Amino acid sequence: MSSTLSSIIESIIFTSDSAISTDRICDLLDEFERDEVRAALSELAEFHEARGGGFELVAVAGGWQFRTRATYQGYVTRHIKARASKFSQSALETLAIVAYRQPITRAEIEHLRGVDCGGVLKSLLEKRVVRILGKKDIPGRPLIYGTSKEFLEIFGLKDLKSLPTLKEIQALDEVPQYERQEELPLGQARAVPVESDLPFE
Repeated sequence: MSSTLSSIIESIIFTSDSAISTDRICDLLDEFERDEVRAALSELAEFHEARGGGFELVAVAGGWQFRTRATYQGYVTRHIKARASKFSQSALETLAIVAYRQPITRAEIEHLRGVDCGGVLKSLLEKRVVRILGKKDIPGRPLIYGTSKEFLEIFGLKDLKSLPTLKEIQALDEVPQYERQEELPLGQARAVPVESDLPFE
């Protein structure tokens, strides 16, 4: 990897606060053909994958981003002394409903969960993993919610199609089928003596 274009793209991605889309990179580099930019992006991704360094170039949240390799996350966490955002069980349940059912209203979420979700939704909005998409065209015009670009980045998803399917989730709960173990030969079986054979006086 030595082309000037690849180096320019690498610099742009490196300095971006969040994942940057191919279209945005093409718009910034209008002096280059789109096909050239796409080819350079592929070349960059292959280069960083082959070098096997501490970070990699990944397609995430509809764009490109440099990320620490998962193998080294523990070491980086020690260095920056930062704890990853933790989600409560109720927040994860609500987030999963929003992710799979979006666009969705608060009433619909509460119907599925069976409990009030106002506080949890507020927390998810503050963490910027959920966003307001607009208002539903029904009486009362309730707000509708969906996941954000930050949601894709945090969970390392290229897009919403990357979410695991119900079948894949159910497969996690399946008990593995072990081969039947043959009985171990522990010597000749001895007959259990009956009461009449025992030496009683």
